[in-house]
Amino acid sequence: MSAPKAAPPFDPRDPLGLDDLLGPEDRAIRETVRAWAADRVLPNVAEWYERGELPVTELARELGSIGALGMTLTGYGCAGASAVQYGLACLELEAADSGIRSLVSVQGSLAMYAIHRFGSPEQKQQWLPAMAAGEVIGCFGLTEPDHGSDPAAMRTRAERDGSDWVLSGRKMWITNGSVAGVAVVWAQTEEGIRGFVVPTGVPGFSAPEIRHKWSLRASVTSELVLDGVRLPADAVLPGVTGLRGPLGCLSHARYGIVWGAMGAARSCFEAALEYAIGREQFGRPIGGFQLTQAKLADMAVELHKGILLAHHLGRRMDAGTLRPEQVSFGKLNNVREAIDICRTARTVLGANGISLEYPVMRHATNLESVLTYEGTVEMHQLVLGKALTGLDAFRG
Repeated sequence: MSAPKAAPPFDPRDPLGLDDLLGPEDRAIRETVRAWAADRVLPNVAEWYERGELPVTELARELGSIGALGMTLTGYGCAGASAVQYGLACLELEAADSGIRSLVSVQGSLAMYAIHRFGSPEQKQQWLPAMAAGEVIGCFGLTEPDHGSDPAAMRTRAERDGSDWVLSGRKMWITNGSVAGVAVVWAQTEEGIRGFVVPTGVPGFSAPEIRHKWSLRASVTSELVLDGVRLPADAVLPGVTGLRGPLGCLSHARYGIVWGAMGAARSCFEAALEYAIGREQFGRPIGGFQLTQAKLADMAVELHKGILLAHHLGRRMDAGTLRPEQVSFGKLNNVREAIDICRTARTVLGANGISLEYPVMRHATNLESVLTYEGTVEMHQLVLGKALTGLDAFRG
């Protein structure tokens, strides 16, 4: 009988050995994105955050060059990566900053995904290659000033005028809006809710940037104003009518958040671990005190449980068996736990936890936006509640 293998050394940054779940290509993609983020984002992000700006057009081309835009899509210059590989990229991007992951998520999982899944061959060929390369930036117009969680009540309308469409309305909290070259806009029509591919240079379209944010500051967020925007007949996405179009796109984007939130949590955990080992009080490192070790242990448990959950959902997506309710499960759990990890890490760092010299407070404030966009806590609770009971509580 052969002797049992010796267990590998314990890795504080991978205590469950989750890297064993990855193949060589998975690791290569992760390392490519991690190296790009370390080189291009981490040295600059605190300053971008403090100034409330992001060089989106420059970064988008770089992200396109490493295949990070529309990663899971096939053809048109897209990488055709697996769902797990896309998730690993989201984790590394959000470990740098939620604003970077949001840029990639909106570009690939919302705007490009909508055109790829529901667009005509002409629309796909016109837009997707340039978007995959980062040469054209996209945005996704669904949320409105008065209708966020209830998109069925949107007021933006598209009316037929001969063979043309005329769009009027407003969208709010739109990532990439003021730097986008194309917007996927959802509007009420006589046929139901339809999606439209809107070049942002058309008359009547404007996208004033939203200022005075205290979260996602290293991200471009805008309002979309459609004042009698006239579009040709072929601007409509032909492949879908009704809410299943935008909701299908949101489910794909929410999946990326399940991974991304764990990236922000990992960054905060690692900052707290390093700080606890190096910071001395009462003649010893604070990591040697029981209360600090309890915090670190609890953070590690929730962080790696969340990553394991993300892996599981990614495998289901790759197998074609992932349900929207399961995506809600992942977003609800992982974003809540990520926020708790950030807040606990802040206590380990003490006063230094609020400084931009460390990533903790930046991640914590960013996650307050991640908590509510693409489905609030309450909406995901109700999605799961309906799935568990069979009873719809959304309207009463």
